Amino acid sequence: MDPTALDFFKRILETPSPSGFERPVQDLVREYLAPIADRVSTDLHGNVIAVKNPEGRLRVMLAGHCDQIGMLVQHIDAEGFLYTQPIGGWDPQVLIGQKMTVWTATGPVPAVIARKPIHLLADDERNKVPKLKDLWLDMGAKDKNDAAGVVKIGDPVTLELGFRPMRNGLACAPAMDDKSGLWVVLEAFRRASLKPLDCALYVVSTVQEEIGLRGAQTSAFGIDPQVGIAVDVTHATDCPTIDKKQEGDVALGAGPVIYRGPNMNPVVVERLLRAAHEGEIPYQVAASGRATPTDANSMQLCRAGMAVSLVSIPNRYMHSPVEMISLDDIDRAAELLARFANGLHADDDFRP
Repeated sequence: MDPTALDFFKRILETPSPSGFERPVQDLVREYLAPIADRVSTDLHGNVIAVKNPEGRLRVMLAGHCDQIGMLVQHIDAEGFLYTQPIGGWDPQVLIGQKMTVWTATGPVPAVIARKPIHLLADDERNKVPKLKDLWLDMGAKDKNDAAGVVKIGDPVTLELGFRPMRNGLACAPAMDDKSGLWVVLEAFRRASLKPLDCALYVVSTVQEEIGLRGAQTSAFGIDPQVGIAVDVTHATDCPTIDKKQEGDVALGAGPVIYRGPNMNPVVVERLLRAAHEGEIPYQVAASGRATPTDANSMQLCRAGMAVSLVSIPNRYMHSPVEMISLDDIDRAAELLARFANGLHADDDFRP
């Protein structure tokens, strides 16, 4: 992977973007797209939209959501401890003992989530799965006044952010879901822009996917594309306890995953497979017999309908502090989408 591209990937992973609070990472996206795109705009929802060759008759949309799961400060008690409500889907068990950050108007405030030491837990407490409402954030405040002087109700909270390289080209970080997909569509847009385009190529950093695929719905309505590809993460099954017969055989480092099923247009899928073969790009295939819980769902149903496909990045330990992906997979996914876009023609017919 190009060092500059890898550095940008690290920057977006280290920048907070809980659903509804995506502006810090969207600032980076706008900065990245400005020298590449013919036009960059931000809609009222907060989606950042860029286009290359806007006069093209065939409008194509690449979408990756920039938002991550997080929390909101809901209550500050008399002792200065913070209680939160979730943004997106959390397993409370992965939060215990984690370093957290409260993103306040005056800057980040470090905090931790913990519980009573094991020595003090009663037998029934040891055997009970904790609930988020029973967990608190400790920022080291003296009391409520001390905490409230810094933190306000409604401030967003994330895990401590950061990129950690692993062996064999793997990396882990919070928010690989879906900043890995965001990086893919931005890098694909950059690569495709270096070659002739016979389509109007749009790339969208969508917001609020984690709370209902909201940004993809509004941005797609505004663009009105005929063709769209969403890039998100999917569950890697190459680790213990996951049943491949139920979840499919998906491995880190084996390439991006091209989905088949009713949420995917078969002509777009075939064009993606052809681009992978012609470019000798390793890929994997997975199936979904229903509408996927991704931006592809909202995009497919936009206006009179869109020819949509879903390309996914294998991800171990999704919605946890240690989401793990392969850097080779995201690099190959970007190349796949760029080849797909450069191979389109204005009169291509995507009707099944």
